[in-house]
Amino acid sequence: MPQTVKKNAEDRMGKAIQALQRDLSTLRAGRAVPALLDRIQVEYYGAPTPLNQLANINTPDSRTLMIQPWDKSSLADIERAIQKSDLGLTPSNDGNAIRLVIPALTEERRTELVKLTKKFGEEGKVAVRNIRRDANDDIKKMEKGEISEDESRGHQEEIQKLTDKYIAEVDKVIAVKEKEIMEV
Repeated sequence: MPQTVKKNAEDRMGKAIQALQRDLSTLRAGRAVPALLDRIQVEYYGAPTPLNQLANINTPDSRTLMIQPWDKSSLADIERAIQKSDLGLTPSNDGNAIRLVIPALTEERRTELVKLTKKFGEEGKVAVRNIRRDANDDIKKMEKGEISEDESRGHQEEIQKLTDKYIAEVDKVIAVKEKEIMEV
């Protein structure tokens, strides 16, 4: 049973790393990537809908994103959603598609993005630590009848090693993203 708890904790920690990477992919690092628009929700017929479910998003060149909605009547809603977002980009609407030109990052914007990256990293570490807490609680519950106190302590140490491994992974992912952002 403790093996199941540890396996579950490891799976959940892996998913926390994947979520962190997904969140970091939405940060602009100076080049056009469709993942930048993943967090954008468009008010479409009264329901918030992810932008990638309403339009084709492609990159004609390294600094431009082109959004081609399947329903032309949603063009204004998409434009409004992009303007409201925290991307800091101004959409250009030509009646059929929206173009987003990604400007080169200024030093000030780069430092802002690094701060945001670190914030995402801290959230990732908190998620991993919460998973550790849940796993330790499950182990402690087993201590009342299924396993001894010494076995419980041993399993908790293994969970701590797992936590340390995933915290180091978070640090690695953040360092890579910071380097990417600070590249000129």
